[in-house]
Amino acid sequence: MIWIVRKKQLAAAAVCCMALIALPFLCMDLFRGTVTAAAENTNWGLSFQENGKTPRGNASSEFLKQYNACYVGDTNRKVIYLTFDAGYENGYTPSILDTLKKHQVKAAFFVVGNYIETSPDLIRRMVEEGHIVGNHTYHHPDMSKISDPDSFAREMQSLEALYKETTGQDMPKYYRPPQGKYSESNLKMANEMGYKTIFWSLAYVDWYVD
Repeated sequence: MIWIVRKKQLAAAAVCCMALIALPFLCMDLFRGTVTAAAENTNWGLSFQENGKTPRGNASSEFLKQYNACYVGDTNRKVIYLTFDAGYENGYTPSILDTLKKHQVKAAFFVVGNYIETSPDLIRRMVEEGHIVGNHTYHHPDMSKISDPDSFAREMQSLEALYKETTGQDMPKYYRPPQGKYSESNLKMANEMGYKTIFWSLAYVDWYVD
């Protein structure tokens, strides 16, 4: 976009430009359809620009793909991927599993350490009924603040160990950053551990229980 302004409007235009540049979604390189990755930490976010169209993330599919990450599938296919962040048990998971079983639908549940400790039977049921149980870290910290590979790995591997102890199986290599907080280095570290990072393209604010 080219703005032509008169000299007396220059100051106002400059302020407007600075405000626009601050918007997270303008990190996209719209001309090439890619995202210039920022080194700083960020929160996963979406921009719903057109009804019925795929929302734009604050990182493009092309950028995420280089780190084995994604937020949307093949948009030419009419497929919905159901994912649940099982941070704690609020009494609804059995009925969710009942509904999925009734309609022969598989889903992915991203769980934390406390959830496996307090609801091992539900974890085993998820596995037995063919759902993916993914890694949501052991303690649910802000992973974007963890830059040390060993600390990052500990959060992931401690959950892997508890999952194997509970189910007798290796944890599937799917990872969802707690609260959607991530950094480019996080994506790289998860990928180096063999994980696929899964964001989302639509979310219900069901954590507001009232």
